[in-house]
Amino acid sequence: MANAILLGSVRAGLSTLPFISARLSCGFPSPAADYESELVDLNRLMLRHPDASFLAHAQGDSMTGAGIHDGDVLAVDKSLLPVHGDIVVAWVEGECVVKRLEKRADSVALVAENAAYAPVVVRNAEDLWILGVVVTVLHPLVPESRRGLGYVRPG
Repeated sequence: MANAILLGSVRAGLSTLPFISARLSCGFPSPAADYESELVDLNRLMLRHPDASFLAHAQGDSMTGAGIHDGDVLAVDKSLLPVHGDIVVAWVEGECVVKRLEKRADSVALVAENAAYAPVVVRNAEDLWILGVVVTVLHPLVPESRRGLGYVRPG
């Protein structure tokens, strides 16, 4: 089950970082590319509405098919109207979950991106509270032991 561990406001701890203007090739690099950098506000890079957003850690493996893994940091926008197909953070059945929103004729389903998990079908709108739409996933590639003190894992 992919749960969300809420971390709080996006504005609280983010600052600017250097941003290289050139796209980084995942094929053959261009030796003639010019690499200029500017300072970029992570709020502006990840979110359209930083004041209406929060960060959360993903927990579990139910959303791996969508590229969301245990421990990933999710940027969630509370101001977006959730639509069919969005990945949302929702409060349902007494827990906070991360699932794909599927609107059906007579219900709403929160669908995992892992076949091992059944959809959560909600027939009564009062039983579901959508906290926001996931707009960005930060997925660490370097093992935690090599990342230093800058990344705080829940627990």
